[in-house]
Amino acid sequence: MKEWGGRLRRVQIGNALSAFGSGFTLPYMFVYVSEVRGLGSAAAGAVFTVFALAALAVLPFTGRGIDRYGPRPVLLAGTAMAAAGAFAFGQAATTPTLLISSFLFGAGVTTCQPALATMIVRCTRKAERSRAFALQFTLVNLGMGIGALVGGQVVDTADPASLTRLFTIEALTFLGLAAVTGTAKMPAEVEPVGPVAAGKSSGLRTLVADKAMLRLCLLAGLIFFTCYGQFESGVAAFATDTVGTAPSTLGLAIGANALTIVLLQMFVVRITERRRRTTAMAAAGVVWLAAWGMALVAGLIREDAMAATVAIVAIYALFGVGESLLAPTMGPIVADLAPARLLGTYNSGYALVKQTAVAVGPAVGVLLVGSGTWPLYLASMALCTLLIVALAVRLRGYLTPAQDNVRVLNVPQHELRELEAVA
Repeated sequence: MKEWGGRLRRVQIGNALSAFGSGFTLPYMFVYVSEVRGLGSAAAGAVFTVFALAALAVLPFTGRGIDRYGPRPVLLAGTAMAAAGAFAFGQAATTPTLLISSFLFGAGVTTCQPALATMIVRCTRKAERSRAFALQFTLVNLGMGIGALVGGQVVDTADPASLTRLFTIEALTFLGLAAVTGTAKMPAEVEPVGPVAAGKSSGLRTLVADKAMLRLCLLAGLIFFTCYGQFESGVAAFATDTVGTAPSTLGLAIGANALTIVLLQMFVVRITERRRRTTAMAAAGVVWLAAWGMALVAGLIREDAMAATVAIVAIYALFGVGESLLAPTMGPIVADLAPARLLGTYNSGYALVKQTAVAVGPAVGVLLVGSGTWPLYLASMALCTLLIVALAVRLRGYLTPAQDNVRVLNVPQHELRELEAVA
């Protein structure tokens, strides 16, 4: 157990390093392309599009690679691509070279995510998994926050060399990830995480035939579209363009989100450990519904600058509460649903849905807010949030008691086994 704990610590340090690197550069990619390199907003938008599309290109192969070769070699390949892409991005000065660098950069970052998630599962017992994923989420938010703060001290748009240094340092953080986590040996045998896959059907075919996993992916897609896909785009555009929030205040709101997660996460874990996972997901939807209600208030009282500012900060804090409820639930459910030999495929499929939703979300949000139809935007997001609650409750019928965390509700073990057999 002590050896397993050491491996898990190295994986979590890797998660923090990866998040630090992302926070270090992602907020400044747009200004780097459009202003520092003088290529304009269209080129910057293309760079972000390519960065997102890279995920769609590599994730189908990432899952297969994890299942065949293990998460460690795939993580090392991902860190190599990400480091090369980040370094090249800092050196690139033309649109074609920036697009190529962005694709390599995005492909590497995306490859690392399911590999790290699989490593967490490999390094934990089932009873420890929710806490491990919650700690991962906390470290990711903390790492991104610190990265953005430190990166902001390095950036000087009048000095292109400062941005080159920024991306070079990020390349070094990915090499650090490879050194710390990519060298950690995974257990040869792990506690079974999911059902045994029948026959030798392909991973994709098994995943598509898994009704519970498909419903979870549908729910996850809606979650990432409605929350994470709006977080730094639609809601930010609504706050600045409609409410008139200053950029500095928006930074304070984003900081409130991260602080809420860091302060609440492990407390929320203790609560969710005694509840159904589907209940926690539905509760996150209810909290986000309150956030969209607060957005409506901000829109209606925008003439009162102070009150509107408080409302905007409250929106981001409420998003953080909902995120804290989801962190101990989504990853463990994927792990419990996945057949042992297809853990990488399931993690990659989940990551693919996540990346797609996060890519589509900003386009929809900014379009609705930018066209001046902010009431329609808020109504659409509120409707999506209600759908999240409904889908979370409906998912309950497709999960076994153990997958939904019913095992902690004082159900005798022999009764639990009987319930799972019936399910």
